[in-house]
Order: sequence, then C-alpha cells, then structure tokens
Amino acid sequence: MAQTLRNPSTSYDDDIIVWATEQARLLREGQFTQLDIAHLIEEIEDVGKRERRELASRMAILLAHLLKWQSQPARRSKVDPENRTVI
Repeated sequence: MAQTLRNPSTSYDDDIIVWATEQARLLREGQFTQLDIAHLIEEIEDVGKRERRELASRMAILLAHLLKWQSQPARRSKVDPENRTVI
C-alpha cells in the first residue's frame, strides 16, 4: 500500500495548487508510493460533498422559482408564439 510521503516544497498545507499538480504528475507517472494518500482521500471526499451541496442549492433555487411562477400567474412574461419573443 502507498505511504504518505511529502516533499516539504510541495506540502499540502503550504500550497494546495502546487501539491495537486505534483500529485497529478505522480499519478501519471505511476509513482504511487510517492502519493500523499491521506490528503488525496480527503480531497476526493470533499469534491463529492461540494457537488451534493451545489446540486441541493440549485434545486432549492429552481423550486423557489417554480413556486413563484405557479403562485403569481399575473407576473409571468408573455411570449409571442409566432417568434418566441417576450412581449
């Protein structure tokens, strides 16, 4: 199993962009024993959490817009069916 080995010049805590670039290079080169496994796991889990939060946020906004649209028919835009422009 790969170990957590870090070069101080590319430390996760010092510069995450440099760290991520270095981790990607190590993966491409197949240098799995050099990977910072603990932080890679953390980052992958965080991506999933961010995606779920973003989806929930966008769904809440969509639901709010749909509820407003449904409850305020007088405020809806009128669309010309011939050329699909807002009147």
